[in-house]
Amino acid sequence: MIAPISIISFLTTLGSVVALGPAAVNLRTAANFAILAKAGVTTMPVSKITGAVGVSPIGVQAITGFSLALASNGEFATSSQVVGDVFAASFAAPTPATLTVAVGDMGTALTDANGRATPNFTNLATGTIGGLVLTPGLYKWTTAVSIGNDVTISGSATDTWIFQIAGTLSLSAGKKVVLAGGALTSNIVWVVGGAVTIAAGAHFEGVILATTSITLETGSSANSRLLSQTSVALQAATVFN
Repeated sequence: MIAPISIISFLTTLGSVVALGPAAVNLRTAANFAILAKAGVTTMPVSKITGAVGVSPIGVQAITGFSLALASNGEFATSSQVVGDVFAASFAAPTPATLTVAVGDMGTALTDANGRATPNFTNLATGTIGGLVLTPGLYKWTTAVSIGNDVTISGSATDTWIFQIAGTLSLSAGKKVVLAGGALTSNIVWVVGGAVTIAAGAHFEGVILATTSITLETGSSANSRLLSQTSVALQAATVFN
């Protein structure tokens, strides 16, 4: 595999540990959700989600395929496909207000991640990054990014990555985003201007802050938070974090 060569410009000293990469993106209350979307969440059963699912400002009618059971207090619902609770803006208080804050925090995080300047890598491999080893840093693409072969994100548990992608992001069928060296998915942020597609049987790592839709195709999985300004669609997929 080919490793991009660069001097990482951001160093943070934590005691005796030096963390490489940009300052972490603060998700605030959006971090309480495995999936959070403004326009809806759909599944073609059976998907498996570990963590909370939320939609706002749209109501529960935009959560489909989950066979929801509303709680007695009307504040949340449950589903056999979700290890956690499901929330919608049309549920009883305080859920609408809580979701409004979370969606606002999602937007703030997206703006923060997308606004970081002085990238360490610009248009790396013209957006075709399969087979690369991605070291800590701020990456910027003015194009789409495609992952046609396994890609490795390598660094320590204190290192950080932000991937700014102006176009679409696609991970090909059966391919993987692989973590190495102790890298944590919570320290990896993909901020994407176009649609995100994780193809059938593929595995993804990292928080997705999407301006448009996120789709996980049949048999795919994501160790991730799927945070979308529009919708999230699952096709018998697995999401955990």
